[in-house]
Amino acid sequence: MTVSLRATAPLSRAAFAVAISLTLAGCASIASREPVTINLVAMNDFHGNLEPSRFVPTNPDGSKAPAIRAGGAEAVAAALQAWRKEDKDLLFVSAGDLVGASPAMSSLWADEPTIEAMNMLDLRVSAVGNHEFDAGRKELLRQQHGGCDSPRPAKACQMAKDYRGAKFTYLAGNVVDKATGKPFIPAFKIEEVKGIKVGLVGVVLQDTRSVVMASGIAGLEFGDEAAAINRAIPDMRRQGADVIVALVHEGGNTKDHPTQPGCTNLTGPIVGIVQKLDPSIRLVITGHTHQSYLCKVDGRTVTQASSYGHMLTRIRMSVQKGAGSVGDIQVENVLMKGGDYPADEKMAAFIAKVKESSRAALTRPVARLASAPVLRKQNEAGEAPLGNLIADAVLAATRNLGAQIGFMNEGGIRKDLEAGEDNVAAFGQVQAVLPFGNTLVVMDLTGAQIRALLERQWNKDGSMGSMLQVSNGFSYTWDEKRPVGSRVTAITLNGKPLDDAKAYRIVANNFLAEGGDNYPEFGKGTRRLETGLLDLDAFTEYLRSIEGQGASLAPAAPRIVKAQ
Repeated sequence: MTVSLRATAPLSRAAFAVAISLTLAGCASIASREPVTINLVAMNDFHGNLEPSRFVPTNPDGSKAPAIRAGGAEAVAAALQAWRKEDKDLLFVSAGDLVGASPAMSSLWADEPTIEAMNMLDLRVSAVGNHEFDAGRKELLRQQHGGCDSPRPAKACQMAKDYRGAKFTYLAGNVVDKATGKPFIPAFKIEEVKGIKVGLVGVVLQDTRSVVMASGIAGLEFGDEAAAINRAIPDMRRQGADVIVALVHEGGNTKDHPTQPGCTNLTGPIVGIVQKLDPSIRLVITGHTHQSYLCKVDGRTVTQASSYGHMLTRIRMSVQKGAGSVGDIQVENVLMKGGDYPADEKMAAFIAKVKESSRAALTRPVARLASAPVLRKQNEAGEAPLGNLIADAVLAATRNLGAQIGFMNEGGIRKDLEAGEDNVAAFGQVQAVLPFGNTLVVMDLTGAQIRALLERQWNKDGSMGSMLQVSNGFSYTWDEKRPVGSRVTAITLNGKPLDDAKAYRIVANNFLAEGGDNYPEFGKGTRRLETGLLDLDAFTEYLRSIEGQGASLAPAAPRIVKAQ
């Protein structure tokens, strides 16, 4: 802007001062419209993984690299500490499932350590995920606001007696309390960063009802994700939001590399959601599918950062100050590996404290076993006493959901079930058997699909591969003399032959349910119910239920029979 000071008559001092002020105001107006860089860091699906866990990176050519240990609160804290030295105004946000299906170090304490870790990381907001409802709406509100009135009294307020809740804000614009007709919790929050008001609006997948226990969400209604986001925009604008970022606990999948910006091959529910959003929303941070991607959908940037803290998404968003228009958006997914950044000493001390508290808790007695140890070693047919026990446990835990057959993968059983004096197994010994924090999924498979997955237990060369452990009442016979793909000769359920055309309700852990261990048939199951119930919890409850019965752990008859 240029203001001419030339005039036909001499200027008075007052007029000159006015001219100078107009010039400076014009320059200030220009400055106010210069772009401002807003730095965000996004997480999704942390699931209480305070410690690092197994992660398989993807090579640039799309192949899988060797597995490493990644994620965990300490790695995340170290990265955020380093990045905040570059920009003290960095905004840390989440797309949901911070807790739920958590490892013992968090779940032992009703996930309070994870909430506290997020407070220490200065998380500002998180969309609610479906797993935030695992223990019901009451527990979600307690995790937000604090207190000890919990449906999990044996876990809540046991590590710290004055649990004060989350300092960050859970958001769920599409979750409505039927009694009031109003949002169950806030739909959005506005954060001011470098003079820019950033509106953050969160939603959870509309299909939440099908993946959580109905009793935990009684009285709540889950609406369309895009409609809820769009509905919140006018209120956000009235409160001064310059830009709006959507946090959506729903996602998709792509074959593109996890770190490739601008991917165009995203598929899944999130695509339809994004396509219905108001044009002003240029950035959508997603979760739920545990994938890593940096994609474009209708010109918008759509991101997700794996799960368990294995990755974080760094986002640099250029905003024109005073105008609120979004310019360039740059994104990258960054692997969280211990030692890549200088340690955050406060977080390291906190995790050490939680570990020590958990160590004491892990010595708590669970149940007296009929005999110990219970071995995971399989016999010639592929059946193991411990495998039987776990398959029976997951079935018992889900019979009320219609389950008829329980399956357990061999690789998920990490140790024999040991016990101490008088054959009493402590929680730590039980947890060592099932350390992954897997949850149980109930689904329908046809008899033909069950037959197909059983046939996959042998490698192409005919050798025995990963053998599935099965629950009481289900049995099958196999013959190694027959060709691979036709070795299973007889399958029965409760003494009756399995009907290939009939649907059966089965239960398996979420690793198997996603087609893990080369069992894609599980991934084809219908009427799926993500129970949110940990396999470890199901196992401990089952051990308590059979304590003192005096019955042998050996089945009355073999469940897996090898033809002679």
